[in-house]
Amino acid sequence: MSATASRRVLLAAPRGYCAGVDRAVIAVEKALEQYGAPIYVRNEIVHNKYVVQTLEKKGVIFVSATEEVPEGNIVVFSAHGVAPSVHDEAKAGKLATIDATCPLVTKVHKEALRYAEEDYDILLIGHEGHEEVIGTMGEAPERTHLVDGPKDVEQVRVRDESKVVWLSQTTLSVDEAMATVGALKTRFPLLTSPPSDDICYATQNRQVVIKQIAAECDLVIVVGSRNSSNSVRLVEVSLEAGARAAYLVDFADEIDEAWLEGVGTVGLTSGASVPEILVEEVLAWLAERGFGDVETVRTTEEHLQFSLPKELRRDLRAEAAGRPIDG
Repeated sequence: MSATASRRVLLAAPRGYCAGVDRAVIAVEKALEQYGAPIYVRNEIVHNKYVVQTLEKKGVIFVSATEEVPEGNIVVFSAHGVAPSVHDEAKAGKLATIDATCPLVTKVHKEALRYAEEDYDILLIGHEGHEEVIGTMGEAPERTHLVDGPKDVEQVRVRDESKVVWLSQTTLSVDEAMATVGALKTRFPLLTSPPSDDICYATQNRQVVIKQIAAECDLVIVVGSRNSSNSVRLVEVSLEAGARAAYLVDFADEIDEAWLEGVGTVGLTSGASVPEILVEEVLAWLAERGFGDVETVRTTEEHLQFSLPKELRRDLRAEAAGRPIDG
């Protein structure tokens, strides 16, 4: 690539933190302020290596099972949600709980419960083993069938083909989910759809903007962790939409300079659990290598905010009023 060739960055917007992630991270930080360390969190509060490492330094202990939390302590449930059985485990272990489940995930949980009560078979579109899927399936395990893509559709067996509904993991690619829905509708013509799309607004928005810029990009860099479903999908969507190459990195120092060979335009975005400081570090890294011309491409504005978990709101109000806080 010649020294005079144009080098630019197309910076996707929206990107980074969604309202559910912001709420969950703030909930943990407020819990630390309110109650002091240690605060236990069941699984990663959000799927981002930097966020987890930062909170660990502040006194957060991440556990994979509720039984790992010593009796009498506080445990925070992650943004991905948990099954009802986990709430029962916490109660049995005499643990105080703060539920930081994203309200959009909670909506899917409520839908699963409602359809199960109406005696539907629930076809949950999602990835096996993902924490959100495990939590949603736990609402109605006897009624819920996991469908991990169109390849699973023919294997589904239901009791009554006239009483079947589909729900979805919130962080899937829109195209991925709709391809599975299409296959399910062919198999089950009377398939019921949920009242509103389960795919998270932030997941959709981040995919829409990367689709818009990908064809102009020789390289797309997605900032996000490998266990972040929506971040991984952004790489896939970039390639499907015409990017010549796309890679996922947690930090700027993971970028391989060889990726820049022959590159004129770099697309840059980040998953919904990624703090903006990590994007800024990538921009600085690119600027040092001649990619200082940055153009923001915005497809929509995001203004959604969620209130803190009710447990924190209650105690924060008590503190503000000068009343003693219940232990």
